[in-house]
Amino acid sequence: MKNMGPLMGRRDFLSFLGGSAAVFAVPRFLSGAETPLLSGDESRPNIVLIMNDDMGFSDLGCYGSEIATPSLDRLGKGGIRFTQFYNCARCCPSRASLLTGLYPHQAGIGHMVQDRGVPSYQGYLNDHCMTIAEVLRRERYRTYMSGKWHVGEQRPHWPLDRGFEKYYGLISGASNYFELSRGRVMARDNTPIKPEEEDFYLTDAISENAARFVGEYARHKSPFFLYVAYTAPHWPLHAPPEDIAKYRGKYMIGWDALRKERHRRMIQMGIVDAKWDITPRDPRSPAWSDAKNKEWEDMRMAVYAAQIDRMDQGIGKIMAKIRDVGAERNTLVMFLADNGGCAENLRGNNPKVLPGPKDTYMSYGLPWANASNTPFRRYKHWVHEGGIATPFIAYWPAVIKPGSITDQVGHITDIMATCREVAGATYPKTYKGKEIAPLEGTSLIPTLRGKTRSRLKTVFWEHEGNRAVRQDKWKLVSQHPRGWELYDLEADRTELNNLAEKSPEKVKELAALYDRWTKRCGVMPWPLPRKPKKSAGENPWRA
Repeated sequence: MKNMGPLMGRRDFLSFLGGSAAVFAVPRFLSGAETPLLSGDESRPNIVLIMNDDMGFSDLGCYGSEIATPSLDRLGKGGIRFTQFYNCARCCPSRASLLTGLYPHQAGIGHMVQDRGVPSYQGYLNDHCMTIAEVLRRERYRTYMSGKWHVGEQRPHWPLDRGFEKYYGLISGASNYFELSRGRVMARDNTPIKPEEEDFYLTDAISENAARFVGEYARHKSPFFLYVAYTAPHWPLHAPPEDIAKYRGKYMIGWDALRKERHRRMIQMGIVDAKWDITPRDPRSPAWSDAKNKEWEDMRMAVYAAQIDRMDQGIGKIMAKIRDVGAERNTLVMFLADNGGCAENLRGNNPKVLPGPKDTYMSYGLPWANASNTPFRRYKHWVHEGGIATPFIAYWPAVIKPGSITDQVGHITDIMATCREVAGATYPKTYKGKEIAPLEGTSLIPTLRGKTRSRLKTVFWEHEGNRAVRQDKWKLVSQHPRGWELYDLEADRTELNNLAEKSPEKVKELAALYDRWTKRCGVMPWPLPRKPKKSAGENPWRA
């Protein structure tokens, strides 16, 4: 990974906006300087952006899993798979970055959807950012969304308020898959709805409505942007019985053997380097030979696998609809997860009751999350590799060479810049009378063309006091409230050999970059006050 360039200097946020934000105009062709690949307004590509919820790095077939994911495997083998792509470690921050191309704190969602009393933690997308839908709609794209929103619980912060023309899905966070949980909100466009179908299953509903939106596209000449945000495989462990049956008994081999099998396949596929040792089993997890309630444990992982399987079936239906309308060749499809596998152990976990039906409410727990994140350390919430490394697949038959794998580093903020470039869209200085923060991400298009991105960047993370910075091969990372650890990710991406004591100058250098970033983006020390007072007259993004 090349040097990503210096950070911006200290300056007031709004002064920075006015003085440095530029209008980016992009030629309407993408295949290089010599010959336009696409021409004319109708030839601009459609864009389908798919993100799922709480899935580990090794949970797809084309990333080493035993779970049946033929639809995503087809996209991966027909397109490009990234081995070093990153999210923001948790649902709301990742969604904010995905939609805006900014760090979550810059977009107003430094933590979750609760208002903490300062703009960087207000709990909904602010008016100093634009969503992909808002940018592309200005370029006559049709904009659709199906799935989990979770970046603004109240109007006027719903999808149609932020650039989408049509919406179906869950405004809130996790819910029962068979019926709407108490306190959760679903909507069609701006109207709250309550699912009443006897056979309702949330994953299927998200897939079916996404496919319906694609069908509507066939009536229009303009290209479309479709954002599909699955809740699967986030807890609760709910799946149709026929899908669970495919996996029941499969996980009696246990988490230790599963990790070894996945690691072996990942090395064979070129997803991870054989020189990176797999991390030891999490010390909080027993050896499988010592585990209790093995049938229940097998069933927990079986339901989790079934949730991913069902999602993949739905993605297959969306892709079939895209083929039906004759749009597959010139549609860019991107897939990623919002964070790593989740080690949370819910109160509803009861070894006397098997998970799966709607009257249960369980999670799959730390040992299986440890397997999901093979070969990395830690989980959702943390910013070691297990919390932030995601599969990332890009598929675009008109542009991407099939069967490609890249180790170029990508970050979730790069997706907005990529969509902007492929659409030939401008990113303005102002929107609705407000100055807009310049994009943090850079386009992935050179990588998708099989080239090396010429302008990479230093990337940063902070979530609940867990913090990290990556520059070139170096990663500085800390689990709150502990001190800094330093890793050479070329030699040791599984973060087993801490070099902080041997390289104090590198620690000091990267820590200084991190401190400058926190001031620029409004990151506050953790834990946050319950609701700190807003500053009177001082810009909270002062840097």
